[in-house]
Order: sequence, then C-alpha cells, then structure tokens
Amino acid sequence: MGPRGLTVLERVLEHADRLPAGARLLIEVFDEGECGEGVHRSKQPDHLLINTVASQVTMFAPCSVAGGAHGISFVQWAQAAGYRRVGERFLRNTGDGAGTDKPGAPITEADHLPRSLLGEYLAWFYQHVIDKLPATVRVVHRRTRVVDLVEREAQTRAALNASTNAGFDLVLENGDVAHADYVFLTTGHGYRKPTDDDRAFSTFAERHAGHNPNLAYFASPYPVEKLAAISSASTVAVQGFGLTAHDVISSLTLGRGGRYIEEDETLCYLPSGDEPNILLFSRNCLPFAARGINQKGLTGRHRARFFTPEAVAARRRAVLATSGDPRIDFQADVLPLVIREMAYAYRCARRGEEIAVNGFEPTSEEVRAVEAILWPLKGQRFESFAAFHEFFDELFKADLQEAFRGNLTSPVKAATDVLRDTREALRTAVENGGLTPASHRYFVEEFNAITNRISFGPPKQRNLEYLALRDAGLIDIAAGPGARVVADDAHARFRVQTSYGERVEHSYTDVLVTARLDPYSPLSDASTLSANLLARGLIRPYFNGDYHPGGIEIDSGLHPVGATGAVRRNLWAIGFLVEGPHFYTHALPRPQIASRQTLDAQRCVLELIAAIAAQQTALNAPGHDTREAAILPLPVVHQGHTPAASVTSVVA
Repeated sequence: MGPRGLTVLERVLEHADRLPAGARLLIEVFDEGECGEGVHRSKQPDHLLINTVASQVTMFAPCSVAGGAHGISFVQWAQAAGYRRVGERFLRNTGDGAGTDKPGAPITEADHLPRSLLGEYLAWFYQHVIDKLPATVRVVHRRTRVVDLVEREAQTRAALNASTNAGFDLVLENGDVAHADYVFLTTGHGYRKPTDDDRAFSTFAERHAGHNPNLAYFASPYPVEKLAAISSASTVAVQGFGLTAHDVISSLTLGRGGRYIEEDETLCYLPSGDEPNILLFSRNCLPFAARGINQKGLTGRHRARFFTPEAVAARRRAVLATSGDPRIDFQADVLPLVIREMAYAYRCARRGEEIAVNGFEPTSEEVRAVEAILWPLKGQRFESFAAFHEFFDELFKADLQEAFRGNLTSPVKAATDVLRDTREALRTAVENGGLTPASHRYFVEEFNAITNRISFGPPKQRNLEYLALRDAGLIDIAAGPGARVVADDAHARFRVQTSYGERVEHSYTDVLVTARLDPYSPLSDASTLSANLLARGLIRPYFNGDYHPGGIEIDSGLHPVGATGAVRRNLWAIGFLVEGPHFYTHALPRPQIASRQTLDAQRCVLELIAAIAAQQTALNAPGHDTREAAILPLPVVHQGHTPAASVTSVVA
C-alpha cells in the first residue's frame, strides 16, 4: 500500500457508488509498514529530500470524491500540519508545546521537503480515503508479506458457477493462507538478486577484512541507516552521480552531524569530524544537472508544438505505410522531434518571449547547444584525469548558474524541462513495443539515462552542498569516463581506474557503494513472491522482440500475461512492475492534472466493479446459493523494498 496501492484505493472510493446494491467489499492490505508510505518511510532521516518541489506533488485527482475540486497538495498539507523551516530542517510547530518552540520560516511552494514528510503525507492521505469510504467498503491492514499466489482449483470455479472466477490463495510469510477473488499487484521498487560483481566484491571484502578492517561493499545503500557502519577513517567510493548518490552523500555528512552555513553568500560546510572521505564515479562520470528554479507555477508546463503524441502517431503511420511494421526507430523518427522541441524552448527563453511556430527550424547554433546539453562528452578527448577534472568542474558550475536563472529564463533549463513536460509523447513512442527492439535498447540504456541526468536531477541545493563539501576537503570525483572498479588483493582495497590513451590513472578506496535503484525484472528480482509468480506461470518477462527492457508483460487492461500467453481477468499489475511495456511508472501525480497513475488505476477499478456486478448477478441467480467472495490488491513495497500485498473482498 504505497503510492500505487493508494491510487487504486482512491479510485475505489471514487467509484464505490457503482457497486451493485447489496454488495459489500472487504479490502485486505498486506504491508509490513505503515499504509501509504511505501518507500517514503516517515521514520527515515529527514536530511533525505524529494527532488520535486512539494507544490507539484499530490495524491488527489482533480474533481474527486476524495478532494473535491483540487484536493490538498503536499506543500499545502505540510503548511496546514504546522511544519516550518528552522535552519536546515523542517519542524512541526503545533502551538501546544508538543512541537518546536522556534517560529522558523514558512514553507514555500519552491521548497524540496524531506521524504519523511512525504511519508507522513501519504499515510495521512490513506487515512483520509479510509474515513471517506462508505459503510459498504471495509479495509483491513495485515502487517505481513505475501510470498506466493496460487490459483484455486478449477473444480472450485465449476462448483460456484462458470461465470465466476476461481480466485486465489495467498500464502503469507508465516505459512498462513488468505483467500481472494481479485488481485492487484502494486509492489513498487525491489532489490536485485546478487550479480557476479556483487558476489565477487562481497567475497573480496570478507576475505581481506583482517588486512583492512574498513573494507566493505554495499550492493545498495538502502536503508541508509546501514551506512552508519562505515568508519570515518575510510575512503568511500560512490558509484553513481544521481539521486541515490546524493542520499549516500547526505547520510555520510549531514547524517553524521555536519551542517551547512552561509558565509559571504557562499555555502560552507562545518564538519562534525565523523565524516569519511568520499569519491564519486560512474560510467560517464558526468554530474546530474541541478533542477532550475521553478518559474512555471503550480501546474505550468512547456506546451509542446513539435514533439507531441500526435506527431509521434503520424510518424508511426508513415513508417507502417512504407515498411508494413508500426514500430519506429527512436533515433531516426523520434529524436529529431525531441531536438526540434528543445531548440524551440531554447530560443523562446533566449528571446524572452514565445515565438511563432509556423516555419520554425532550429539554427545550427541551436542544434549544437541542444546536443551539448544531451551529449557533453561528444567530441571531447582527455589526456589525463586532471584535464577531465577541469572539464567536469566547468560543466558543473555552468549548470548551477543556469539553474539559478530558472526554467523559463535559462535557455538551457527551458530546453531540459521539455523532456520532463513531454512525457506523454515519449510514452506514445516507447510503450507496448512501439520502438524497434534495437532502438528500444538505445532508449532505455542510453537516452533515458540522459533524460534522468539533465531533467530529473537533484534540487540545486544538493549541488551547492557538493561544492561546500569539496571546499572542506571531504569529496571529489575519483575518475573519468569509462571508469571501472578492480578488487586489488595486493592493497586490500578497491581501485577505481580510468584509461587515458595508454596511461591508466587510479584512486584507492576502502568502501564501495553502488548508488543506483534496480530496475524491476522477474528474472533478477530478489523477492520470493516474484520468483513464485514466475515459477507458477502467472507472469512472464516482457520482451520487445529479443530485448527485455524490464518489467512483466501485460495486456491493454493491465492484466499480467502468463507463461502460456493466457491472462487472468481477476489479476492486475500497476506501477514499477510494468516498467518495460509502460514508461515512467514511478512518478507521483501533479496537482490539477489527470495523471497517468490515476487513469491506469481507474481502468482497473472500473473493470473490477463490473466483474463484481457480474459475479453478484450469477450468485443471485435462481437456484444458486449465496456465498462469500473476495477481492485483492497485492504486494506493495515500503522503504527497505520489502514486498507486501493488498486484498479486496466482496461479500455478496
């Protein structure tokens, strides 16, 4: 019952009046944590921030039963709950002596709030929905995990009626069994099974522990509390520059008692003395771009002129007409539209006004500017690590300057925001095998990583903090493009190295932290539930031709496709599980916008209610016994990524 499970529950509330007369619905939620929070635990350290301004996050669909016309956004909830900014922290002033006695400053729409507060908001929203449900719908929360899902015997189906489904048995972690007629899989993020590198690095750290007591390997930094085991005498290599890397950096600095202060309009870091030295590297060793100051208001976004769902669909029709295959090539058919749209936003920001669309064509200078944003390493050669280090610093500082100019004033940030605001066009191009397999691989493994780096980066505060930490001598980059890690037996340390021509330069570290979120695949996910669903043939990996981008295969109704190609009409999958056939499933809804998350959940809930009505009609048919039935939304992962589940039951 994380954000995706919440969206299903909210849609049940929205359409509860469609339940047939006399039907009663029991929803059982299986989640070890607090309902609603998912990975956003309210008890996690408050130095971990969300990377979206709080005013652009909500769980309320527009014009809904739950929230009326607009609902309450994350920032509105935080303000109403009494939270205020006190120095670097956000504390609650309740006015009754129970909260902080410091007045602090009001939270603004531009603030990036802690993820712990987001967890509180999500838990509050869950209770808000529960309180609004009619008496015919009841919710029970069971703090356990589902580890297996077993279809009931076909004889059960025949005994009830041919028009009713046989339902499922849910095997719980303690061996108990629950029963359900309908299941929603909303498991969220998970952990990968150990890879060859994971096993090799873990074995290396264990083997040399006697020679280097600080030696350690972390295949994932979550939950971040486990990073407390890292000694302050260590040098820590963090593999990644993205949002997860910033969580690691924050945990090893702010999480250890350090703090930031402003001196002469510059951010300075005051160390606690308990921080290790930190070195960063990644495949390309490029910094994640800082988010530009939001100048678009609560719901404002770039209005696409060229890269639109309609333009992508038109390109698909043209390809189909000439080749007989509707699949398009991202680089040939989509990327030119993306570059043109980015160039348009770039010129508008540069001129400070909206320009005419008719006849617009990017100049060669604008194309070069956009390509420099997307591929800053293009045409670059570095003779040494020092040369790359200088390039990195210039890129980092130039990007930060653009972030302070804002996402309408800065041509760079206006262009990068295009990728965030044209997500529906990307979905039109990518989803459901819309790209050729080779092109799909390029999109997932190359271009999507670029999009994340330039458009979905950290708050600019994090990049300012990086500079302050570097000035304090606590952080730096470890390598350049093409860096690789070697377990060095002779030194009992990890070696991060990069080749510059025929010369290799390296840095030694005691601790290696892999700072990335794992994509979901039933082939690599570590959860028992995933393994059992796959073994029973209830799900199968999604493939576009010979390419597996991740996720499980689903049909147009979000029903998982089983091993034989059959679908179960009483089983749905929503969210990160289907990141592969779908695209960008993990985003939270934005205020006053009908989000993809809400629309997906609504499609499933309406089908569920129709199935309940059909089942009740069959059960109430003359000569048929009235009997109990059940409905279920299933696993949701909270912080720590432990799978859980939700079950819904109908009592006829």
